[in-house]
Amino acid sequence: MKIHKSIDKFIYILIIANIAAMIAESHVSVRAVFAYEFYVFEAISIGIFSLEYLYRIFYAYRKSKIKGALEYVTSVFGIIDLISIVPFFLNQFTKVDGRFFRILRLFRLTRIFKLGRDSSSLKLFVKALTAVKGELKFTLFLSILTILFSASAIYYLENDAQPEKFSSISESIWWATVSLATVGYGDVYPITVGGKIFASIISLVGIGVVAIPTGIISASFVEEIIKSGGRKKIDNSQEN
Repeated sequence: MKIHKSIDKFIYILIIANIAAMIAESHVSVRAVFAYEFYVFEAISIGIFSLEYLYRIFYAYRKSKIKGALEYVTSVFGIIDLISIVPFFLNQFTKVDGRFFRILRLFRLTRIFKLGRDSSSLKLFVKALTAVKGELKFTLFLSILTILFSASAIYYLENDAQPEKFSSISESIWWATVSLATVGYGDVYPITVGGKIFASIISLVGIGVVAIPTGIISASFVEEIIKSGGRKKIDNSQEN
């Protein structure tokens, strides 16, 4: 429908304007001069996004009743739509530490994902992730287990030599996470022989830990592309 396309275009422009406003607002000099204008623009935008969210629920309900409405609310874009507006209302009606809401304001960035609502590539990617969610959950569990094991081992190997940096297992989780992700910031590192040997092994293990989910997602994405290509060929042959 033409009206739907016009609404979508307006929403996309508003999303881009919101992202631009958020970037501009991060500059202290700009925020000091236009703080009220930023707030008004944010409030108006939230009002429009809220109406859009309610409209999409209503539209989904009209098409498939309760089932349709629930499908939209629990869909990826439905969750994104909700997350992008909830922090503003929490900030207005809840008295919580201001720092918490400064973090919540980052959820405004989720609005940019709304730009991909009609993107076939994004839908294909989401479908690929959904198809291997079981494998990804297991990979996440394996990663957490490896991080905890690494943090525990390096704590016992390095605590005596560096009690301030490896003061506990929970403090050692930072080192374990950075090492397994093969980032290696260099702010915390082992100095004992045992710690260095263990760190070398963990670094090699980390390559595999990072590669597993990457390989799973890539394989699923390729499979979905092949399936999509096959469906297009069938549709074209039926049209001919």
